[in-house]
Amino acid sequence: MKILLTAINAKYIHSNLAVYSLKANCGIYENQVKLMEYSINQYPEEIFRSLYREHADILCFSCYIWNIEIVRQVAGWIRQVSPETVIWLGGPEVSFDVEERLSSWKFIDGIMYGEGEATFREMMSVWNGDISVEDVRGIGHRQEDGTVHMHEARPFVDMSSLEFVYKRPEDFKNKIIYYETSRGCPFQCSYCLSSVEKQVRFRNIDLVKKELQQFIDWEVPQVKFVDRTFNCRRDHSMDILKFIKKQDRGKTNFHFEVTADLLTEEEIEFMAGLRPGLIQLEIGVQSTNPETLKEIRRYVSFDKLSGIVKKIHEGHNIHQHLDLIAGLPFENLERFIQSFNDVYGLKPEQLQLGFLKVLKGSYMREKAEDYGLIYQPEPPYEVMATKWLSYEEILVLKSVEEMVEVYYNSRQFENSLDWLEKNFNSPFEMYRSLADYYETRGLNGVSHSRMSRYEILLDFVTSCLENNEEADTFKQILTYDLYLRENVKNRPAWASDQDPYKHLYVEFFKNEENRRKYFDGYEGYTTKQIQRMTHIEHFGKSEDDTDIFIWFDYLNRDPLTYKSRTEEVELW
Repeated sequence: MKILLTAINAKYIHSNLAVYSLKANCGIYENQVKLMEYSINQYPEEIFRSLYREHADILCFSCYIWNIEIVRQVAGWIRQVSPETVIWLGGPEVSFDVEERLSSWKFIDGIMYGEGEATFREMMSVWNGDISVEDVRGIGHRQEDGTVHMHEARPFVDMSSLEFVYKRPEDFKNKIIYYETSRGCPFQCSYCLSSVEKQVRFRNIDLVKKELQQFIDWEVPQVKFVDRTFNCRRDHSMDILKFIKKQDRGKTNFHFEVTADLLTEEEIEFMAGLRPGLIQLEIGVQSTNPETLKEIRRYVSFDKLSGIVKKIHEGHNIHQHLDLIAGLPFENLERFIQSFNDVYGLKPEQLQLGFLKVLKGSYMREKAEDYGLIYQPEPPYEVMATKWLSYEEILVLKSVEEMVEVYYNSRQFENSLDWLEKNFNSPFEMYRSLADYYETRGLNGVSHSRMSRYEILLDFVTSCLENNEEADTFKQILTYDLYLRENVKNRPAWASDQDPYKHLYVEFFKNEENRRKYFDGYEGYTTKQIQRMTHIEHFGKSEDDTDIFIWFDYLNRDPLTYKSRTEEVELW
């Protein structure tokens, strides 16, 4: 018998923890199961052909809001050309309307809902003729007469009973590794499916340490924890942090989703001593409006949260990713702009401006009528309007989101944006003006190169400023940002002329005293090699009329931001 577990991921670099866990935990039947992973960027026809050629007896799909339409297409086609193939679905997108979906999607035979490891193992027993399907909990299936039979829900699995899913590191080369040490969430946020589960369960810490050691030994670039609130139990999270600090080899980064206002002074102090880049934190702020936070049952003090984010930021060793959600109750455009400016003022390494998804099974969907929620009827069920926010205003936020992603989250324009922000009343106004510039110039929907993004920003700034001297200053800052990240070979036309100083640069690199003073780590390289590997730029004159020369050292980068080391050098 041949069973396919199929995942259609949002991106190629993603891996699907769910299907790997189902296979790893199906016991004696594991060798009958084959994993097939694709991405939503592939054509449905390509996925269909690939699956058909496997000629599987049983075909199972892992279903989420981002792939359910492709699953519907592909599963329907398989049913037409291979009617004998048994087709089952599982995953969060099909766990809350099992009976309805089975009634309308005639081409599927059954759905596993809730946690799947034990259910899938028992279904393997059913397909092998060892037990009756009637003995399996956590499923709905179509009976021989065509009627749908719903089975009772399955109790939560013991997290420590689950097998470690990663056996061969080579299978995950160039992919993100996802890992979980807990399931459930102690909070009841109305927009989140994790709030449906009323308890949090943890994996045995000794098992966790053994598995983390495996990742460290394999030198996996990043391990992304999928625990909904990593720090909800302090002893558990601190045990993990202490372990990865002790075993750190300088190669692996660990990503955690945390609730910042739960972090204690002890935890913050401990994290301040971690290697830069060892961990990164994702913090869901969602809104800074107290009325909104209360309504969505997220009882977080922004004042406390912001104080903690600032403390972590002072250590300059931890990447922080802060999230906002547009479309929440009691937040109109003006109030959301305040939330945006509040969070932007914390200067996180990443700022995610997301939009409410009105998910099946969530309390938010139950309240949709009360909130005047208009949302896409198809996945991803994204908000289009609320009592407080019109679709026109949603479009404004969409355009700002794009600019934040391109210019802020790329981290390529940090100093340029800081300088530019002073010319606007608020950060939001700056991004909104930039978005309007893109719109009026017909720049949206175009695939821009990295360098063209610099040029567009320069054109935008030039159009905003009447003072040519200020425009020249901005060109210098933009040039600094450009070389801070990359030793570009094709010099942009807008950068100042360096020809008058080239002879000074040559002498600088030839000078033996400079080699001893500046070129730590460049031993063994020739003068010409060092000159190609680094960069010197003239940035005008200081207040005392001294020429300013900055040397960019790309061999020694900031491990957190990837910026090159910079140093002002004397060339005259």
